[in-house]
Amino acid sequence: MTDSPLDIFQKSDIDEVHLGQHVLAEFFECDPNTLNSIDKVEKYMIDSALECGATIVQKCFHMFSPYGVSGVVIIAESHLAIHTWPELGYAAVDLFTCGTKCDPKVAYEFLKDKFCSKRASFTELKRGIITRNTMKVVEKPFEIMQQIVS
Repeated sequence: MTDSPLDIFQKSDIDEVHLGQHVLAEFFECDPNTLNSIDKVEKYMIDSALECGATIVQKCFHMFSPYGVSGVVIIAESHLAIHTWPELGYAAVDLFTCGTKCDPKVAYEFLKDKFCSKRASFTELKRGIITRNTMKVVEKPFEIMQQIVS
């Protein structure tokens, strides 16, 4: 399971923590055969969860007609979700993890490789910001931690 904010504050002298890291990823010029295979997409999403250190709770994937796959892997730390457009060689992926156990950027790199993506980008957001002073979630929009285009 994930660390609670109280645990994180007790282990360090930082003044602010975030409950989750949310990586919004886009994969371009991918192998269309991979993106149109429910078996491959499901396997790679599950493998990416394991690769980043997540604990899988449940999964659900759907094959669209004539093409495209959507799916989600529920993890103890949150979720990994995908929708593919094989006819465009494109996949939109949502990697949301809470706590410090797993890193969604590891899942991003894993999927980039498995989808044979020639170009990819991601934006990483801080979600659920908590300050030591209040020990409450701050009511402000999430913060962009990092943006990468490769």
